[in-house]
Amino acid sequence: MRLFFASLIAFLAFGAFSTVSAKQKQTITVKINNETSARNGFSVKFVELVEDSRCPRDTTCIWEGNAKIKVRVTKGGKSEILELNSSLRNRPASFGGYYFRLTGLTPAPASNIRINRNGYVATIEIRKK
Repeated sequence: MRLFFASLIAFLAFGAFSTVSAKQKQTITVKINNETSARNGFSVKFVELVEDSRCPRDTTCIWEGNAKIKVRVTKGGKSEILELNSSLRNRPASFGGYYFRLTGLTPAPASNIRINRNGYVATIEIRKK
């Protein structure tokens, strides 16, 4: 019986911890020149593709390259432009007590395809500090 209660308490404690962690982190996708809302009250607009020097997927490169984008983050009447990178410099930018990190950018470059600049979609992780 004690084992049952100990297991139940551990399960509830772990379940509560998982719920808290999930609420503090969110992933959104936003297309260039579009805006999306996050469940934590932020509005994120993909303003500009600054650079895309990522290695084409069908080649071998000595450096992975970098994609840099600008997003406008708004919450509670305040807004700020953040620069987000995909490479090793992929340090999160912060605003309103949260970190913002670029975790993906599609489409991926290829050597034989020219990407339409209006077709980019960014995946951004939002995490409470």
